Amino acid sequence: MKSIAVFNNKGGVGKTTLTYHLGYALAELGHKTLLVDLDPQSNLTLFGIDPEKLHSIWQVEDAFIDDFVDARDQQPPGKFEGIAGDVRSIHFLLKPTEDGADTPKSLPTPLKLHDNLGMIPGRLSIHTYEDKIASRWTDVYGGDLLAIRTVTQIRSFCEMYAKKYSYSYVVIDTSPSLGILNKVIISTVDGFLIPCLPDMFSLYGIQNIGKSLKGWQRDFDTMSKLLSDAKLSYFPKNVVSFLGFTIFNARRYAASGEWDLSKAHHKYAEQIPATIREHIDGAHRKHLTEGQLKDPVGGTALMHSYSTRPNMAQKYRTPMWKVPSCGHLEGRDKSTIFGNRKLYEKTQIGFHAFAEDLLTRLDQLEVDNG
Repeated sequence: MKSIAVFNNKGGVGKTTLTYHLGYALAELGHKTLLVDLDPQSNLTLFGIDPEKLHSIWQVEDAFIDDFVDARDQQPPGKFEGIAGDVRSIHFLLKPTEDGADTPKSLPTPLKLHDNLGMIPGRLSIHTYEDKIASRWTDVYGGDLLAIRTVTQIRSFCEMYAKKYSYSYVVIDTSPSLGILNKVIISTVDGFLIPCLPDMFSLYGIQNIGKSLKGWQRDFDTMSKLLSDAKLSYFPKNVVSFLGFTIFNARRYAASGEWDLSKAHHKYAEQIPATIREHIDGAHRKHLTEGQLKDPVGGTALMHSYSTRPNMAQKYRTPMWKVPSCGHLEGRDKSTIFGNRKLYEKTQIGFHAFAEDLLTRLDQLEVDNG
């Protein structure tokens, strides 16, 4: 199993749309994939489930999110395991660790999106788990097992789901924050990907990520010197790797440079590789070739504007290329969607190319860590 975080310190870069479609592309290419929504806004979740059904899931969980042990103990015999084994949010999974309780024997069933694609839904309340990470952080240095579990539990769940359901890839959607929740997500996955827009904000976002990554790595390096081998086994063996960047959903200007971007956008886009080299340490990108550092993942496969197609994909809870054939289009959308059917369906080619390039980089990561 390889775990991947999709992250940028800058919001509005298409991170959630990219995560959802990457998961679908990997699934269609024959790779069992799990999506995990760890952005408190839960927008990835809304690609896979309608709000009313999500509300019903959250309602069942409400008492457990308030006090997991009390809610568990209030259940009639046998009922709790049924609740715990149904589709549950990521916060429900993490709540026992947050409250210092034992993890249930049942592993919640992933929400099925495709034969090869599952999802663990998000929940707005995940900020309380982030607060618990912060309060227990210094205890990790002293070897406190609950603190170590709190910091590494997200990765542990990725491994548990991979083992039970044979997932090859786990893709995690994150918030734009550089807070401690993303610190533990990005520091304990195998690789992370940065979606960008060709603008100044993405350049500064990369700078911020690089600076934070250095500090995070110092913390984990210190832990590795203080903890026993048994307690270090909770952490990944290798330093997280940078998998690359992608320029996503930028406006096309035909015959305007090698990437068909306007001069203003191309000026910023061509600065991205140099910004990465300067601010993301070589230890995190040593498996990448110079060409892979210079070029976006998938080249221009995802680079140019999708107009309103991502909105339609989320509305109908299906990837862009399946929207025209989803079978339950509203009348007011039909003419626009059918009139652009080829544009919708063509997006599949781009996302498959993107996924295949990402898989190549992940294969190199495995060889480098071998």
